Amino acid sequence: MPPRTNDHAPESGRDTGPAEPTGLSGPSALSAPSAPAKPAEPATPQGTTDTRPGTGDRADARTGTGTATRTEPEPGAGTRSEAAEASARPESGTEAAGPGPEASPSGVHMAALRRFSAAACRSRGAHLTVCAALLAVAMTAGAVAVGGGRDGTQAGARTGADAAPAAGALTAGALAGGDLDAGVRALQSHLRSQPRDVGGWASLGLAYVEQARTNGDPSRYPQAERAFDRSLALGSGNEQALAGRAALAAARHDFSGALKYADRALQQNPYSERALSSRIDALVELGRYDEAAEAADTADSRRPGVPVFTRYAYVRELRGDVRTAREVLERALDGAFAPADVAYVATALGQLAWNQGDYETALTHFARALAADEDYLPALEGRARAQAASGDRAGAIGTLEQVVVRSPLPGPLVALGELYEARGADGDRTKAADQYALVDAHAALARAGGVNSDLDTALAAADHGDPEAALRAARAEWDRRRSVHTADALAWALHRSGRSEEALPHARRATATGYRNAAFLHHRGMIERATGHDGDARRSLTAALELNPGFSPLGAREARAALDELEAAR
Repeated sequence: MPPRTNDHAPESGRDTGPAEPTGLSGPSALSAPSAPAKPAEPATPQGTTDTRPGTGDRADARTGTGTATRTEPEPGAGTRSEAAEASARPESGTEAAGPGPEASPSGVHMAALRRFSAAACRSRGAHLTVCAALLAVAMTAGAVAVGGGRDGTQAGARTGADAAPAAGALTAGALAGGDLDAGVRALQSHLRSQPRDVGGWASLGLAYVEQARTNGDPSRYPQAERAFDRSLALGSGNEQALAGRAALAAARHDFSGALKYADRALQQNPYSERALSSRIDALVELGRYDEAAEAADTADSRRPGVPVFTRYAYVRELRGDVRTAREVLERALDGAFAPADVAYVATALGQLAWNQGDYETALTHFARALAADEDYLPALEGRARAQAASGDRAGAIGTLEQVVVRSPLPGPLVALGELYEARGADGDRTKAADQYALVDAHAALARAGGVNSDLDTALAAADHGDPEAALRAARAEWDRRRSVHTADALAWALHRSGRSEEALPHARRATATGYRNAAFLHHRGMIERATGHDGDARRSLTAALELNPGFSPLGAREARAALDELEAAR
């Protein structure tokens, strides 16, 4: 499974000040009888980084189009500025007429990706031409597809009244209640009549970030950026917009920027849950794990709750403390009340169990997540991986096919392609190639939208594409951040490019924190074998298969074959 991320993290609470001291960081916190406090009433969707399983790293494409004509509204009774209208409305189409099913974010975006990848396979010239055209199609489609019902919109969205509520009810009501598309429409309507509402623009920006992540819609990030810019222009240094900027930067995989904006937001409000969470995510993704642990302790002391607890657990897992990570998540689940929180924490527990090879427990947790939210895509993806590892390949393929139709992100696309290859039925090789081509298309859309997708490109290309392209992407990512995931990606890309001696130090670095990841151990074992360290290779490959024998349908098969050859050669 890809590295766990907080792309689908539960919404943050309203940041009004210190919470009750019910956190995890105290000397007896884990043994304390009290469950985690219920998070404060959510304000707006939590915007954080991928990882990936994204989360680890987050892999979403973001791009967009459209410009505002002015940065300040014109004065005048009863008038609307062009800037407010341009940024507050969907950038194509009208709000009054809802889109048909064909205009759904997942449907149009997926169709654009498929046409893009098909054209890219035909010729390099066509690749460049169609790239520009389909970027426009995907961006426009994403802009049109705000609202609508369950027949066409992103999973879990509900229809609702378009009328703008009172300003104080905007975030706590429409956005926090799970009705994201209706909440966006309400904010847009409100900002037409109140274009100087600093908090309204920040809330709209955060809602766009959430739409981009949950829909896989690349058009929302530039819109979010303009909304935050608007908020900061009207209220320089306001904490809500700065914290939103941190969330946006993290979602775009600009983790240095996320850290910068989170720190600025915390200068304004040290108890900002969103900024505290984004700061942890940024430090994790930059590979600064000691600082991330300190940041998690600080966040836990200031704003204990589901968003902080889940990050606290992930930092522990990355340092090899699986037991504490599990206990923290179990306590967080006991204290989760909202369906979104239950789905998120139960999925994190499922991913943790899957990573340790406990598929039955993983499936139980994923089932609980889906009982809370039947459309929660990370839980569906996790269930598919656990199904595959348990031997239910048909069920896994069926589940992943549902996932990629609605959110064609690199992780599930590669997983589905590998399952097709492992099944080996007529036409499966072509189906697998189609999934890998979609990864390339998604990466191109992401880059065009200013999103760094090099980690996803490196991992996918190393196994299913051009090793030299994989190496270029991995080196670029390594130059930006030094996490265990980038170390592993660089090691594997170097190995697949015939540079195994150069790869070995990076493979060892990827496993140096104590993080127990079967894919990392598989990569390290193959690199050790290629460099003549047969004893180390046997130990690494054995550890990978003992930890999680179903970590990858193709990777596990390769690990077993290599181990058999090593044993035969003794």
